[in-house]
Amino acid sequence: MFEQYAQAIQQKHPGLLVDGGNYPPPALRAYFAQFLSIFKFIFMISIIFGINPFTRMNIETPSIFTWAIENKIYAVMMLFFIGNLLEGQLISTGAFEILFNDVPVWSKLETGRVPSPQEMFQIVDNHMRLYSQES
Repeated sequence: MFEQYAQAIQQKHPGLLVDGGNYPPPALRAYFAQFLSIFKFIFMISIIFGINPFTRMNIETPSIFTWAIENKIYAVMMLFFIGNLLEGQLISTGAFEILFNDVPVWSKLETGRVPSPQEMFQIVDNHMRLYSQES
């Protein structure tokens, strides 16, 4: 979303510098994503080599794991892509801030939402007018 807004601002105000960065997720979500990644790879290795961790723990093997052992390629690919999707959702904040001359004018972290294009252009235009009056 930031990239789209930055490009739109650059088109309307070519001389304006638009800069952005990623905000890290909360620590708990980052740790959970890391745990999920490790868990995913352990299960992928178990499926590929046919190692059943459930029998080692004296637990009945779930039917989905039996299916995964019988359909290794499909199961590993599915586990990989679904795991990556979940990890990506956990570590993505989608947060960005709009600063004008190092003064914050919008924060998704504080508002919990992304400004509409009209709001964004109005904010930038107002600050451009204010800045040009001060100069």
